[in-house]
Amino acid sequence: MLGVVEAFSASYGEARRKFLQSCVAAGLSVDTHPLPLDGRDGEQLAMDVALDGPADAQRLLLLTSGCHGVEGHCGSGVQVFALHDAEWRAKARDAGVAVLYVHALNPHGFSHTRRVTQENVDLNRNFLDFGEPLPVNAAYASLHPLLLPEDWPPTPANQAAIAAWTAKHGDAAFQAAASGGQYQFDDGVFFGGQAPTWSNRTLREVLRRHAQSAKRLAWIDIHTGLGPSGIGERIFAGRDDPAAKARADAWWSGGGQTPVTSIYDGSSTSALLSGLMMNAAYEECPQAEFTGFAMEYGTLPLMEVMAALRGDHWLDRHPDAAPELADAIRVRMRDAFYTDTDLWKGQVISQARQACFQAVEGLAR
Repeated sequence: MLGVVEAFSASYGEARRKFLQSCVAAGLSVDTHPLPLDGRDGEQLAMDVALDGPADAQRLLLLTSGCHGVEGHCGSGVQVFALHDAEWRAKARDAGVAVLYVHALNPHGFSHTRRVTQENVDLNRNFLDFGEPLPVNAAYASLHPLLLPEDWPPTPANQAAIAAWTAKHGDAAFQAAASGGQYQFDDGVFFGGQAPTWSNRTLREVLRRHAQSAKRLAWIDIHTGLGPSGIGERIFAGRDDPAAKARADAWWSGGGQTPVTSIYDGSSTSALLSGLMMNAAYEECPQAEFTGFAMEYGTLPLMEVMAALRGDHWLDRHPDAAPELADAIRVRMRDAFYTDTDLWKGQVISQARQACFQAVEGLAR
């Protein structure tokens, strides 16, 4: 049995090696979708997929990592541990549930310590009908020049201007404006894109290839960056459907866990978002009853996470920044989305493992 700490990795390259080796050890073949760009260390980038169970399974659980690249440190650790967890694999197999592991949905962001894709797109804002008019986030437009100032670190005047905006409109309004998704500023934070990204198109291909036999489909997507450190908030993901939310509550609110939260009723630490990735489940797998949630593990306080994101986008706009400043920005970014301690990793695995067991029990009912 692989140890909890050993399941996690310090880089994308290490995480991918561990995932591929774990698939070999588990006797699973890997469906690799290469991204034709180099990683930060010159390594190959890819979205790797492994199916544990029959290809025609009618009950299917997706376990995905790295939607927001740098958050892949956490999600990859969960997947690698699961592939070595004999009790878990037997639980799914005996219940007639196949498990589809999708590693590094956004490999470029994972490798380069960024949250966004190579197109500077937030993948979890990119699943829209781009043939229709895109949402307009007017509040973000007023914040954009403040969030991405010309100088970094931000000047006292910049910090005061953001504090004044927040004091006027409120903390919740600031979070909603900044993080809800915007489609007008292609160099800005939480940009949803003007077209489907490579990751969007590739994930849809994966769903078409591996999830067409599923009559009941569950999806757990691993995220980090919101909430108290080490606590995995279970955020309902999908359309605003009371029946699906009721299933999610029934499956994942037991075992001493707090209720599944929702962006639709204001109970989540997340703002209301546009272009959610799990929309793809409805579009690519219309034959399946779908139940999904995002497991959101806390790291640092919200404004510290936001500052890290702002610095990352500033650096992308200023590639000639001093090496010392660039390194500091990258370290801050990694720390904002990956707490590299044994305690945090143990919290992550224990909660993810429980959620996976609950998903199998729910699918098998």
